[in-house]
Amino acid sequence: MVNQSIIHPVIAITGSSGAGTSTVKQAFGDVVRREGIKAIVIEGDSFHKFDRASMKKEVAKYAKQGKRLSHFSKDANLFEELGELFKTYRETGKGKRRYYLHSEEEAAPYGLQPGQFTPWEEIKEPSDILFYEGLHGGVPEVAPFVDLLIGVTPIINLEWIQKIQRDRIQRGYTTEQTVETIKQRIHDYVDYITPQFSRTHINFQRVPMVDTSNPFIAREIPTEDESLVVIRIKKEIMLKYNIDLVYLKNMLDGSFISRRNTIVVPGPKMVLAMEILVTPIIKQMLEGRVNIAY
Repeated sequence: MVNQSIIHPVIAITGSSGAGTSTVKQAFGDVVRREGIKAIVIEGDSFHKFDRASMKKEVAKYAKQGKRLSHFSKDANLFEELGELFKTYRETGKGKRRYYLHSEEEAAPYGLQPGQFTPWEEIKEPSDILFYEGLHGGVPEVAPFVDLLIGVTPIINLEWIQKIQRDRIQRGYTTEQTVETIKQRIHDYVDYITPQFSRTHINFQRVPMVDTSNPFIAREIPTEDESLVVIRIKKEIMLKYNIDLVYLKNMLDGSFISRRNTIVVPGPKMVLAMEILVTPIIKQMLEGRVNIAY
């Protein structure tokens, strides 16, 4: 639950590769800009343990031992350091961060190569909240220090379709290469990704209304118009922030309440639903802060 004595709240968006966390990030960006909130943004990739070249070596080392290593697993990430950042930030607005450089464009200003990390640095700029987007916002080492934890978890076949198409179009991988990656990660997905969605305060699960029974031969990602989004809100969060699902339903044409804490909205309404839902929560978080000495 959210601790209202925290001066600097931490909001985390957690979801697997290809889940669609970037869409949620954009929605939060709209809220932050509209409300004039100063946010520190942390990308989950920056808390991987190995850079791109070292990760390939580690994967090969594990393979020789008959084991697998993926970016989903604890062995490939700095869970304790991420948890320490969140804990320190909530108390002081400070903490240590670095950046993972995805491309040549990102790496050039630092004189580094794509796939490397920048040096660790202290957060110095003033801010109101910390916003995390990545794979591990809800793992046990991290979740206790998150004030609002949001899961993005499309049904698994849709998630795989999105990942295959993204990796093929944006990253130049073949479908076969991406499928192999999915197979290598499946055990870590079950162990480290799925359990997080039992800890989330709000889940957004996109469900396609078209056949996705074989995601490995799909040529197109189902569109928003071909999807519904199931939004589940933890009951204690509904009570704490006086969330009214009937009001939300009336604001979103075509939506319906399926359970006391669950609303289903049309795919194109997902971003609007997020903004209507999270804006008052963030406002209440910031209004409820207590000015304690650093």
